[in-house]
Amino acid sequence: MCRFRAPRAVDNKGMTQQGDSWWDKLYDESAPDTAPTVSGDTLDDHFDTATRATTGPPGRPPPDSVIPTDAKSPTRPAGPDPRAAAPAPAPVPKSTAPEPVPPTAPPTPVAPPVPTAPPTPTAAPVPSAPVPSVPPVPGRAPWEAAETGPRTFPAPPVEAPTVQVPVPPDPPEPEKDQEQSPAAPDHAPTVQVAVPVPRPRTGFVGSRPPTYEPEPTALPVARPGELADVVADTVLDGARYGTCTLRAVSARGDSARFRGEPRRDALLTARFGHDEAALVLVAVAAGSRAAEDAHLAAADACRWIAEAVCRSHSRLSEDIRSGRRGDLKSGLHRLTDRTYGKLRARATERGLAPDEYTASLRCLLLPADPDCRTRVFFGVGGGGLFRLRDGAWQDIEPLLPERTAVTGAPVVGFGSPPAAPSAPSAPEATEDGDRLTMDLGITTAPGPLVEEPVPPPAEPFRFRASVARSGDTLLLASPGLAEPMRGEPDLARELADRWAGAEPPGLAAFLADTQLRVTGYADDRTGVAVWEA
Repeated sequence: MCRFRAPRAVDNKGMTQQGDSWWDKLYDESAPDTAPTVSGDTLDDHFDTATRATTGPPGRPPPDSVIPTDAKSPTRPAGPDPRAAAPAPAPVPKSTAPEPVPPTAPPTPVAPPVPTAPPTPTAAPVPSAPVPSVPPVPGRAPWEAAETGPRTFPAPPVEAPTVQVPVPPDPPEPEKDQEQSPAAPDHAPTVQVAVPVPRPRTGFVGSRPPTYEPEPTALPVARPGELADVVADTVLDGARYGTCTLRAVSARGDSARFRGEPRRDALLTARFGHDEAALVLVAVAAGSRAAEDAHLAAADACRWIAEAVCRSHSRLSEDIRSGRRGDLKSGLHRLTDRTYGKLRARATERGLAPDEYTASLRCLLLPADPDCRTRVFFGVGGGGLFRLRDGAWQDIEPLLPERTAVTGAPVVGFGSPPAAPSAPSAPEATEDGDRLTMDLGITTAPGPLVEEPVPPPAEPFRFRASVARSGDTLLLASPGLAEPMRGEPDLARELADRWAGAEPPGLAAFLADTQLRVTGYADDRTGVAVWEA
């Protein structure tokens, strides 16, 4: 039975469907199995192509060598194509015989020859027109054609600002024995700074610490409209003029800190004048502990005595440098009396008794002239004046006369009230010895009568002018600091050890020194120290 070739089918577009004979020869049941032929579409060819795409064609020179490029392909090296070295597949002849050919053994496939390195050309061809170089695109093989059209490039990275921090040098290595390392490497010289041991924040002297806490706990109560009267817990000040260094501090006592009461001590430091004629005033006032407005009275006393000294500072400075002590004492006594007169007037305005709105007042006058070492103290009330000389404290508080030693004639308006009238006594005798036998009944005028209670005796005025020596330390103290200085020897000894040096302490050290606590003394402390160069 013979086979007839079917006519070729023509599609609607007029194209002939090819491959009838190829399809018949490939899938016909009677067609023998065809032997594998060498073609460029095998698995090995695909593997070789993938390998060359990732690693480059075999025999490619290193990147450093210069390879001339063709004008038509700027990225492909000149020379024979490695893929062109493989033999082209042989065409399959058409069989004219209708009978199938018996199958034969498949021939052994021939491996493609390994391409050799292309010969180095003697001269590179000159391109007809300059071709712009195309930058390599990541992810594309060097021999692939470059893309045409607009391209988008990523923006350059923005560098973040950097801060250069100095790196500390490495710590020096421990020294080894000379036998093990006779020659040690050279290192940069190491500077060792001796750091002094800091003093404790709070300390105490005596057998046991005080009961109260060493730091402030409660604040005083503030009222609307009276915020200007609020007093700070601690006031610290200092200066240096001429040959003296000044340190001043006023701190609330442990008892007031625990109860939330204001500081009753007041401190004021001021300078009047210029150059050598300048005068430094330090005023310390302590209010009564039983009075509610004691802190206001202390502040008023300091402010008013400062105003009085400011108005007379030129005359006072001249008297101090000239050594006129008599004029100084009388003038300062008058200024102090005026201050206490204002305090009594303010007490009347507030509806208080004079002793309910008063304060003790102690002042120091320090001339700024370096050639004048006269230090003047004056004031009224309790406190202390001490001098540290040759490592020992001296109590130089001006001595007051005993009250019984003060004599004088009685003053009208003061003294005891008149005695109650007694029964009429017998008539006195005349000069001639005759006795009056008849009482005419003449009424005598009554004596002076004080209706209000007798005021307490006034505090005496204190004054002292002394010449300081080099190395002396003068301490003006309020009652809260003067009492432990006299009653606790350990406190006086500790302060003498700390202040015996040539250099005065700083403000922070001076505050720590004056805050040494003593059991049984919890009042406000105010101290003014003057170091002589």
